[in-house]
Amino acid sequence: VGHAVLAINGAEVNGRFTADGKDVLEFLGNPANYPVSIRFGRHRLSSNEKLMLASMFHSLFAIGSQLSPEVGSSGIEMLETDTFKLHCFQTLTGIKFMVLADPRQAGIDALLRKIYEIYSDFALKNPFYSLEMPIRCELFDQNLKLALEVAEKAGPFGPGS
Repeated sequence: VGHAVLAINGAEVNGRFTADGKDVLEFLGNPANYPVSIRFGRHRLSSNEKLMLASMFHSLFAIGSQLSPEVGSSGIEMLETDTFKLHCFQTLTGIKFMVLADPRQAGIDALLRKIYEIYSDFALKNPFYSLEMPIRCELFDQNLKLALEVAEKAGPFGPGS
């Protein structure tokens, strides 16, 4: 449930068709095409779907901060499920950074602070970057990827657990 065909025999699948234009159902229905290698995964979200989900979280965040019995509550910092944790870090300027992680992953708070540092260094200091627009900066992408690799190498029970 919730998984989609991402590739058949190494050819990317977009919706019902492979990258070379073949209909997935017809291809799988033809016994001459077997054996076949199928890669399954989660459905990829479009930019609009990502924005919609972020907007929903922003609303929950605001409701959480207003309904909290704790005076001066900053809002939702973490949502926990059996399969993942959603961590949120809100900066003093109101920008939110979110990370979805394995529930056992340690050091996510440090990772969120590092992401904010990378954002400050490579997006905010970039004269061509406009607030609330996608970040198109190779140095930002490289440093973000490196920070994520370091966090992943720390493992689920790394420092800070």
